[in-house]
Amino acid sequence: MDSVTGGELAFLADPKGSMAAVINASHNGIMILDRQGTVVCFNTSASRIFNEKSDIIVGQHFSSFRPESWPDLQRILETGQAQLGQKLSFPEATIIVNRSPIIINGQVVGAMSVFQDISEYESIISKLQGYQSLHRELKAIFDSSEDGLYIADGNATTVRVNSAYERITGLSRENLIGKTLNTLVADGVFDYSVTLAVLQNRKQCSMLQSIKGGKQIMVTGTPVFNEDGEIELIVTNVRDITELNHLRAELEDSRQLSSRYYQSILEQEELGQMLRNMVVKSKEMIHVIHRSVKAAGSDISVLLSGESGTGKTMLARTIHQMSNRRDRPFAKINCGTIPESLVESELFGHVKGAFTGAHEEGKAGLIEAAHGGTLFLDEIGELKLDMQVKLLEVIEEKTFNRVGSSKIIAVDVRIITATHRDLQEMMKHNQFREDLFYRLSVVPIDIPPLRERREDIPSLIYKFLEDYNQRHNARKRLTPAVLNRLRGFSYPGNVRQLLNILEQLAVMSDRDTIEIEDLPQEFKATPQSNQGGSKGTLNLKKSLECLEKQMIEDALEHHPTEISAARALGIHATTLWRKASKYGIK
Repeated sequence: MDSVTGGELAFLADPKGSMAAVINASHNGIMILDRQGTVVCFNTSASRIFNEKSDIIVGQHFSSFRPESWPDLQRILETGQAQLGQKLSFPEATIIVNRSPIIINGQVVGAMSVFQDISEYESIISKLQGYQSLHRELKAIFDSSEDGLYIADGNATTVRVNSAYERITGLSRENLIGKTLNTLVADGVFDYSVTLAVLQNRKQCSMLQSIKGGKQIMVTGTPVFNEDGEIELIVTNVRDITELNHLRAELEDSRQLSSRYYQSILEQEELGQMLRNMVVKSKEMIHVIHRSVKAAGSDISVLLSGESGTGKTMLARTIHQMSNRRDRPFAKINCGTIPESLVESELFGHVKGAFTGAHEEGKAGLIEAAHGGTLFLDEIGELKLDMQVKLLEVIEEKTFNRVGSSKIIAVDVRIITATHRDLQEMMKHNQFREDLFYRLSVVPIDIPPLRERREDIPSLIYKFLEDYNQRHNARKRLTPAVLNRLRGFSYPGNVRQLLNILEQLAVMSDRDTIEIEDLPQEFKATPQSNQGGSKGTLNLKKSLECLEKQMIEDALEHHPTEISAARALGIHATTLWRKASKYGIK
C-alpha cells in the first residue's frame, strides 16, 4: 500500500477552491487537521462561533490554541476511532461536536471536527424549564385555593375551573369548560353571570348568584386587560356564603356582617398585594406577612424581631402603608445609633435653652412629628432603662413633655418596634422593662433569616435582576450553576447581603450572562464530604446543616455564655438553644 501523508489534504488550503466554498457554506463549524495535528481548514462558521480569524488559525498546530482538547484529537489521529455527540463548553460557546478520522488508502491522514453552537438553545431550554416550573406552581396554587376560581376568556367561554369551585357549587368542570356563559345561563345552570356583567361594564363586579341545587354563592369577577385595552380574561372568585349565613346568625344586624365580610376581602387583597411587593414564596414568610396584614388593620403595637438585614424596616413601613394611618407621617429612629445624651431630645424634643447646644427656637421630637401616624423605633433593645420609663408613659398616658418644659402635649401615635436582640433574656438580667415589653409586643412577629427560607432566594434574585435591567436597559441573567451557588450560601447578612452581592455581580460582570467565575471567592468553594451524598459529596441540605452545626460548636467554644455566642452568630439565644438541641450539642 502506498504511503499516505497529510499532503492529500493540501487542496483545502486554497481559500478560493470549490471544496473550500462548500465547506464555508456550512452553518456548522468545520475544522480539519492533517496527520501531524496542524489546522488545514477552519471554515467561516467556526470563525463566527469561536470569534477567531481563519487566516490566523490555519497553519497552527491545534494544541497551540486548544491544548485542553488536543488529547482527544490526537487519539483519533492515532487510532482512527471517531468521537460522536460530545458536548463541550468553552468561554466563547457551548458546542456539540462530532470528530471523525479522514482515511485514505486505509491510512489516517487527518481528522475532521464538525460542531454546532448550542448556547442559544441552552438558554431557551433554561427559560422553558423556568416557564414550565412557573406553570406548575401557578396550577398548584390555582387548585389549592380554598376559594372557587372560574376563568373565562374575552368571549365569555369557560377556559378553567378549580377543584374548590366544583366542591362549592357541585358543578363538574367537564360540563363547564368550553361552554359560553350565555349558553350556561340559557340552560338554567346560572340565573345570572358575573362574567357577562364584567364584559358589559368593563370593571370588577360582585353579586350573589343562585345555582342548581338551591345554593347561593358570593362571586366577584375581575377583568384582565391585554396591551390593546381589550378584556382578555375574566377571573371570578367564588365563596360559599354558608359561612356568611353563620355569621349573620351570630351578629345582630346585616350591617355588621357586611363590614366584617368586606374587611375579609380587604385583607385578602392586601395580603396578595404584599406577597407580590415583597417577593415572598416560603411558607415562613407568608405566615409573617399574614400576621402583618392582620396587625395593620388596628393600632395595636407590633414588635418585629429577627437578625440584621432581614427586612424589619421594610416590613414596618409596609404595615404603616396598609394601615388607616397611611396618609399620616411615618417617623423612624434607630435607638442604637444616637448618642445616649441625645436620645431624649430626639424622641421628645426640647424647648429653647433646654441644654447646651439646643436649637434657639426649640425643636419637636420624633414622637411629636409622628402625631396621627406611626412611630418606628428600630433596635429598641438598645434603649436605656430611663428612656424605657418615659416611653412607657407615652404609651399609657398618650402624653409627654419636651425636654426643659412642663407643658403636657397630647399625642396620637401607633408604635412599631424592632430588635435583633432577645428582649426576654434581657428582662431576666434587668436590662429591659417587663411592663414595656408586654406593651410593645402585643403582636410579636419574628422574621426568619434568609438561610431558613431559601425558597425566597430565587424570587428575590429574579425581582432584583428585573428591576436592574429595567433601570439600566440591561439584559443581565444568571446561569443555573450560579443560581444554585447563591441558593446554597448561608447569608449572615440576610436579604441585605444578597442584594449587595447581586448588585456587585450586575455591575462588575462584563457579559450579560453571569457565570461562576464572576462570583465572589466565598461562593466558589464547594463543601467536601462523603456523608449523605453521592460520589463523595453532600447534598445541599446536609451541607448547610454541617456548616451550621460547626459554626454553633465554634461559637460556644469561644464565648463564655450562650448569650454572647448567640450574639456573635447574629441569632437569638432561644434560637441557639433550639438548634443546639437539634444537633445534640451541649
